[in-house]
Amino acid sequence: MLQRLILVAKVKSQHLASTLRDALPKFLQAGWEIVGEPGIEEAWALAGLDPARLRVDPDLGSGEPPADLCLVLGGDGTLLYAARRVGLRGTPILGINLGSLGFLTAHPVSGAVEAVEAFLAGQLVPDVRPMLEAELWRNGSRLARQPVLNDAVLAKGALARIMDMRLRVGDQDAGPMKADGLIVATPTGSTAYALSAGGPIMHPSLEAFVIAPICPHTLTLRPSVVPARWPISITLMDAEDAHLTLDGQVGHRVLPGDEVRLYQAGSRITLLQKPGLDFFALLRQKLHWGDR
Repeated sequence: MLQRLILVAKVKSQHLASTLRDALPKFLQAGWEIVGEPGIEEAWALAGLDPARLRVDPDLGSGEPPADLCLVLGGDGTLLYAARRVGLRGTPILGINLGSLGFLTAHPVSGAVEAVEAFLAGQLVPDVRPMLEAELWRNGSRLARQPVLNDAVLAKGALARIMDMRLRVGDQDAGPMKADGLIVATPTGSTAYALSAGGPIMHPSLEAFVIAPICPHTLTLRPSVVPARWPISITLMDAEDAHLTLDGQVGHRVLPGDEVRLYQAGSRITLLQKPGLDFFALLRQKLHWGDR
């Protein structure tokens, strides 16, 4: 059966053409079908690859059976996009980091060939990540629903007043709170916006979520970790220009009285990693732990 690769890339990256030139020939030689979004053709041509071997599809094969692999060439934002467009269908994701940080795209661009060879040799291992399901409700009607890999952020606009919110966790009332916003993050997202808001770093294997207030009006309002099996509800009591942002990429306007419901998603994302991936070594590398 013809094997199929979905290619998702940061098309503006200066490293894209050279990475395509290094990473794609192994798949092409093995007869894989390559499917990519519009916009990647220029880098494909610069890489000297046969244009007839690239099938451009704006839907990334959404009407077809799950692909055998999604190859992400970019940063964590590119991988979050790929997770939503491709990974939710059950396709495993191999991320090659073309940027600088890259918690999710853990394979460096210098090791792109090595990562591809390891995949084709069956030497990479699945790293299954839990997801968060986010819903926006207004007047008893659900306006939006989406699984997220990193976080859901309810926050105010640049010039708006501080937000009044009511938080419930499970069947418990966590009370009213005043803050610039609230972040609910998965273990994967604990190293993203929640970390900047003072939240803890959680190991990706944990079944838990972190709730982190943004600039709380009460200094004793601190980030907390709750079991993933407990649903979370945030009701916006009063605010101007509030928005719900999902994985930093999809936004929805939120009005007073709206409710954001969050719970553990049934879907999970599979990342492909090197065997024995050392999470703390990754933290030392990305966050420069121990540097003076």
